[in-house]
Amino acid sequence: MQWHEVIEYPSSNYHGRLQMQIGQKLAHYLPHGEVIAECSIQTDDNVKVADLVWASNAFIQDYAYKTLYPKAPEICIEIILPSNSQQEMQQKIKLYLDRGALEVWIIHEDKTIDIYSSHGKIERSQLVANWAEMTI
Repeated sequence: MQWHEVIEYPSSNYHGRLQMQIGQKLAHYLPHGEVIAECSIQTDDNVKVADLVWASNAFIQDYAYKTLYPKAPEICIEIILPSNSQQEMQQKIKLYLDRGALEVWIIHEDKTIDIYSSHGKIERSQLVANWAEMTI
């Protein structure tokens, strides 16, 4: 997000609040891993920064807390802003999945969630056992 977008978008802190809410839910429903905000991932199209990721304990053990991961954590999350294009989001979905993410979550302004796996768009997370309870 560019500074002029923060000024023009009156609820720009919405993004940060939503990041925190999602992070808290992930930590609760997936306790055997860690939530990382603004996570940089090396992709086939340079470095991309996911708004949030969930990385399993095994992932953290393998990659620790490097500032640039060579592989995507299991869940990569993008929160849609007015400045995001559909093409940009589709590209990020592909790049994260190509780098090993098991799921990519796209969070819309109305808090609906689109989830993608290597099989395309899926109805619910395969990683969150109590998906029906997880509301944002």
